[in-house]
Amino acid sequence: MNPTQDGQKSRSSATQKSIMLAAEKLIAAKGIENVSIREIVKAAGQKNESALQYHFGDFRGLVESIRQNRDKETHAKRGVLLDELLHKSIKPSLRDLCCLMASPTFILAKKNPGFRRYVVGFSHELALTNKSAFTLASQAGGGGESGERTGKLLRAALQHLTEASYRRRMESVIRLAAISLGHHARQKNAFRGQAAELFFNNLVDEITGLLMAPVSPETRSLETSMNLVKVSK
Repeated sequence: MNPTQDGQKSRSSATQKSIMLAAEKLIAAKGIENVSIREIVKAAGQKNESALQYHFGDFRGLVESIRQNRDKETHAKRGVLLDELLHKSIKPSLRDLCCLMASPTFILAKKNPGFRRYVVGFSHELALTNKSAFTLASQAGGGGESGERTGKLLRAALQHLTEASYRRRMESVIRLAAISLGHHARQKNAFRGQAAELFFNNLVDEITGLLMAPVSPETRSLETSMNLVKVSK
């Protein structure tokens, strides 16, 4: 790549970043449904809407790029935390594994105000989706190579759950984590001090308790009658 091309690529990358950061800030403040392309372009210091269209196609393309960018950060942080955990023990506790579900977002939001705004603006999508939160999370921040590794360890630690029970529990866990982290991110002193640590550890306790709770005879009976008792291999 010659110097001219290198400079163009650098400027293009800077423009994309400024547009995404401006969009995150506006979405966190006003809600995704209340933000216009014109507002984003102006906040990003661009002269016209063609800059956004050139780099992202349209508003939905911009939103997807923001998700992908933050998802990469989440995957990478979870991978580091998982490697550290497995270095300490080849068989982590269930609570340690549950911690991996929430800690990447918590740590990144604690260190990066931009990531915190992302949590504020986007967490409700997982919490309130009428689709499968488990599937959406697998495709997003809960997915990736680190997410798959964590998921396999979690599944192996929850042998008392059928596959159907496991998926239902994970649906609840993902929605709980998303709405809890989103609500916490909106607080004045979010991700700071002992209050934040208490919030985080209580959230991990709730996730752990939800997953480890026994399956009632009533639920087992309904699973059997609905042919939902197959356990994954």
